[in-house]
Amino acid sequence: MSSEGFLKEMQTIGEKFLLKLQKLPKADPVEIVSFCVVLLFIVTVLVLMIIACSCCCYSCCSCDGRPDPRRRKIQVRPTA
Repeated sequence: MSSEGFLKEMQTIGEKFLLKLQKLPKADPVEIVSFCVVLLFIVTVLVLMIIACSCCCYSCCSCDGRPDPRRRKIQVRPTA
């Protein structure tokens, strides 16, 4: 998929999302709850991704940004 096609797809999804938000005050309670559940799922996934990335970065680097020498991997070479 080209970047142009991806951008068009993202724009279409954004327009659908805005249309759904505009119709939300007039919607049934079931639609409102289902929309909130989907929105909560998306937010949860994004928060978990941020936590995972920050934990990975923290385990590789110390707080000052330098790599931790104790965590450096040792390469094993063959003896022959």
